[in-house]
Parts: sequence; C-alpha cells; structure tokens
Amino acid sequence: MLRFDPFTDIDAITKSVLAAGTGNGRSPRFMPMDLYKVEDQYVLHADLPGVDPGSVDVHIDGSTLTLTAHRTALSEEGVSWLASERFAGTYRRQLSISDDIDAEQIEASYDNGVLTVTLPIAEKAKPRRIEVSSGPPSRTDNAGSTTQVQIEA
Repeated sequence: MLRFDPFTDIDAITKSVLAAGTGNGRSPRFMPMDLYKVEDQYVLHADLPGVDPGSVDVHIDGSTLTLTAHRTALSEEGVSWLASERFAGTYRRQLSISDDIDAEQIEASYDNGVLTVTLPIAEKAKPRRIEVSSGPPSRTDNAGSTTQVQIEA
C-alpha cells in the first residue's frame, strides 16, 4: 500500500524557505530573551554570550526598539574544526513598544553575556486614583442663559 501525503512536501518547502533567513551553521539564528513587568517598568534580558560589549547597540526609532550585537568568528586559517556549534555574526532583534513607555528613560547594560534593557512606564500610563467628590456636579456652561432661534418655513 502506497501512502501519499501532499502536506509533507509543502511542509518541507515551507521550512526550507523560512529557515533560509534565520542563519546558517556559522551565523546567528536568533537572540533568546525574557521580557517581564516589575513594578513600574518592563525588563528585557537577552542572551548574547561571547559578544564584544562595544558591538552592542540599543536603538529606538518611533515605536520600534532594535537590539543589535556582533560576535566575531575565530580566524579560519590553519583551523581544523572538530565541532562548530557556536554562532558568529550579527544578532538583531526588533520589538514594537507602545506609547506607554517613557522612551527618554530607557536604560541598557551588558554584563556576563546578558543584555538588560529597562523600559520604564510613562507617568501618563501609570494607574492613578481619581478623587470622587460629593454633591451635585459643577456646571461650567451658562445654564441660566437661553437662546431662541426662529425658523422660517
């Protein structure tokens, strides 16, 4: 009995096309990260082991936060590789951030192979308590004045 599954071929083609842009054996595939909220800020941790701190760039343009870093490969001359699993090249990750982030106060640090970006929540986006007054609402319009309009038919 011969079984034919047309989706197997489609899956293989899709994987090969989508994987083409994610890197090869010697270039980075992704930048793993954690993102969480604590108190009045978001904190992002991105793993970038072996990256030169001088190559790390955190850039914001409008509502896009871009993280970029570069790891230099070892010289290929005279090297007889037995295993080559560590990626070299440029890592890049882009994130959309909301207007609720205070872009002027974003901070970044790189320590022990981990990039930490702190994204503070803007004052206008923080929850606040609205004072409730008692009594009738105040009226700011001219309640005592009336306007008469004549309509001609």
